[in-house]
Amino acid sequence: MQKIILASLLSAAAAFAPSTSSGKAVTALNAEKSPAIPFLPYPENLKGYVGDDVAFDPLRISDYFPMDYLRESELKHGRICQMAVVGFITVDLGFVVHPLGQGLTSATAHDTMVENGVMGNALVFIGFLELVSYIAVSEMLQGSGREPGDFGFGNKFLEGMSEDEVKTMKYKELANGRLAMMAFGGMVTQSVLYDKGFPYF
Repeated sequence: MQKIILASLLSAAAAFAPSTSSGKAVTALNAEKSPAIPFLPYPENLKGYVGDDVAFDPLRISDYFPMDYLRESELKHGRICQMAVVGFITVDLGFVVHPLGQGLTSATAHDTMVENGVMGNALVFIGFLELVSYIAVSEMLQGSGREPGDFGFGNKFLEGMSEDEVKTMKYKELANGRLAMMAFGGMVTQSVLYDKGFPYF
């Protein structure tokens, strides 16, 4: 019984002894922080990519998926939304491409086009483009050296630019794509909720 009491007293006293791992705690506190969210650590997998100066990855998605794949997805969705914003506004201003679109707004066109089978055709073409583009993405993930989002279109506009200028242009595309994703979501929401065309308020 005396040994048990002595052991319990010693273990209680050990709890108040100075810690020998204080160096690790200081290192963790002094770790590089994300400029976008200063109380979170810097997401290491973003280093070397355009936009690494902001380092916005609060959910640490880049720890679980290849960064090339994530950047490819972000660029693709940004480009699609930039076109979608222009298309959405164009239809609401009265420009009609398909004969069944007469008198429709962007918000009401979807249901009419689905009923008439037009959206099925669009799905086939989009599916074909996705299949073809995945070949390039797959090769990139296997180490082909292809940069995310590079399909060989528009590269001539970068000719004659310095490395910093090219990086600036890539950053602008990324920022504009992010803005377009937010803008398209807002436009669709406003258009459907309030049944209003451009400018949606």
